[in-house]
Amino acid sequence: MFNANLKKLSQCPTRLEAGHRLCPGCGISVIMRQIMSVTDNPLVISNATGCFEICTGAYPYTAWNVPWIHSLFGNAASVIAGVEAMHKSLEKQGKLSGDQKKTLFMAVGGDGGTYDIGLQALSGAAERGHKFVYVCFDNEGYMNTGYQRSGATPYGAFTTTSQVGEAHTGKEQFRKDLTMIMAAHNIPYVAQSSPSNHFDLMKKADKAFKADGPAFINCLSVCPTSWKTDTQTGLKITQTAVDTCFWPLYEVENGVFKITYMPKEKLPIIAWLENQGRFKHLLKPENQHIIDALQKEVDTRWQKLIKLEEATAEDDK
Repeated sequence: MFNANLKKLSQCPTRLEAGHRLCPGCGISVIMRQIMSVTDNPLVISNATGCFEICTGAYPYTAWNVPWIHSLFGNAASVIAGVEAMHKSLEKQGKLSGDQKKTLFMAVGGDGGTYDIGLQALSGAAERGHKFVYVCFDNEGYMNTGYQRSGATPYGAFTTTSQVGEAHTGKEQFRKDLTMIMAAHNIPYVAQSSPSNHFDLMKKADKAFKADGPAFINCLSVCPTSWKTDTQTGLKITQTAVDTCFWPLYEVENGVFKITYMPKEKLPIIAWLENQGRFKHLLKPENQHIIDALQKEVDTRWQKLIKLEEATAEDDK
């Protein structure tokens, strides 16, 4: 059971140092610090190309205090799977001792390197059953290369490849539901989380590290540069995504769905859209139909999640 003792958490080793080059207000470092604070085991990380990799490990500098591997855009899961397999072999050969046997393995990547380019490698590593944790920090676009649309970009959002003008009004497709896709792999642990609910995220990280096999955490990560938001309001904005159920918090543990945060009052989707510059065109009266379609999609997915929780809870009895 996760011990939410702040004093104990504050004494965990610092895996990610200050002085990295992430933008002010970026959600990635907050997410990673919360996740890595739940364990003091040795940790090996494979990092897909992207914002996080560029900003924490640009040669000859590094912000990392753990073995850290810069992988290609699409193979972070394959790289960590290979490292985990090597470690398992060395342990069988009796070549490991002490804390070496407790080593944990984690791959990290943004939505570009996870939802899209890295999905094949992630799916394969999950299907093969490697014991590792994959963390996706979902900032809903290819931020490192100038904010192009990704499979995670919301319907109606402006990006440099889903522009707003006479012919188009932002992205024309709904976002891919990667958390559900990973749940369909029937791996031991899958979770959706937000850094605004820090203890919820850390509890899920603790479960993920202790899972007997692959684990996946999808975490919403604010990008002030491309979302066009105030750098000081990131956690408030991500919490709004949670309270509108655009980004519900839940986990799937051995096939059992559980909603881990139920909003006291489910807010309308406009509360999530109105404080982000990438959605400002949707606030015009002529684009109300886009908001209505997005609201319907959010409500449909939320009700589906509630039914999955009810159904799997019954099956688990």
